[in-house]
Amino acid sequence: MRELITSQLAIIHRDKWLLSSLTWIPVTLAVMIWAVFSHGIARDLPIGVVNLTPGTLSQQLIRYYDATSTMQVHAQYSDVSQAKEALVRGDIYAYAVIPTQFDQDIYKQFTPQVSVYYNSQMILVGKLLSSAFTQAQATFNAQLSTIGHLVKGDATWLSAIGQAVPVRTQITPLFNKNSNYAQFLLSAIIPALWQIIVVVSTILILAANHRDKGLNHWLGSRPISSVLYTLLPYTPVFALQGFAFLLWFYLGFKWPMNGSFAVILCAQWVTILACVIMGSLFFLLTLDPARAMSFAGAFTAPSFAFMGITFPVTDMNSLAQWWRSLLPVSHYIEVQVSQVSYGLSWHQSLTHLLPMFGYLLPLLLCILLIRKHLKNDNAAATKESV
Repeated sequence: MRELITSQLAIIHRDKWLLSSLTWIPVTLAVMIWAVFSHGIARDLPIGVVNLTPGTLSQQLIRYYDATSTMQVHAQYSDVSQAKEALVRGDIYAYAVIPTQFDQDIYKQFTPQVSVYYNSQMILVGKLLSSAFTQAQATFNAQLSTIGHLVKGDATWLSAIGQAVPVRTQITPLFNKNSNYAQFLLSAIIPALWQIIVVVSTILILAANHRDKGLNHWLGSRPISSVLYTLLPYTPVFALQGFAFLLWFYLGFKWPMNGSFAVILCAQWVTILACVIMGSLFFLLTLDPARAMSFAGAFTAPSFAFMGITFPVTDMNSLAQWWRSLLPVSHYIEVQVSQVSYGLSWHQSLTHLLPMFGYLLPLLLCILLIRKHLKNDNAAATKESV
């Protein structure tokens, strides 16, 4: 084992890309992703207002928009075309159009319509702005209705509020009480990146050993065990990477943890084995690192999108669900969520890993490919000697 580790350390020292993928690249990517979402909660998103008839009530509605923590009135425009141009340029994320005779219609007990426009391509921003506009508008309507009942003189303050808002709702997020987007997104993005790192590093490891030793000298008379011994020293490195981001999330950031670290670590080891198998398969298909990287990129690129964190799995089409089932991290994330958020028992969580037995098929293909490449190499050597 000491000789094996020494030889692999020498290969790592010579192969700077392999050294980078095992050390600073995962750390740098994780820190960069964290820096993007470090604020956690989106605040003071710039919006615009087109107030076609400035008045007391319209200005009050604008103040309600500006009072929300999500939005900030960045500018007021004289016509809709100016606001639309600002939205297209990216100066604002949305704009509201307050119609003509807004105050007069309210005094006459008509129902003027305030139109809100936002870019729905920005899904998270659009959802936040839609909720904030609805909340501000509902508060404004409730205030007008309450004042109307009080003016009539047939209601007390509490009864007027009760007639204005007969049913009050309280929405409480169960597993992310602060609606922290860093907690929501980072806990899925980092594992997706980790999967890519493991698959890519496996390809680099196999390519480096193949380049330095040659196929026959490397695999010898015991090809299967030789590949296993080659990859064995690197599995603790991958496990340490996975354990590091768990410590970062749930001890460093003190995010809620309702389950057991041991169950998640068990799921990580199974995920590492699956990723190593897939990385080995991609390399052994052609023994060409460049092509293997292309296969790995195509395979792992949709990891985050297909996890089911930002888009429900039940709404995915059959192709997306099938591709999701092929990704090791999709099964791992089910265990992580069930432990972190739900606190399920270990046997309930680990049932999500049962589909991982399907990676025995790629493992069998790897064995067959190793034997095929050795046979071809021996045949080529025999032909040359003759």
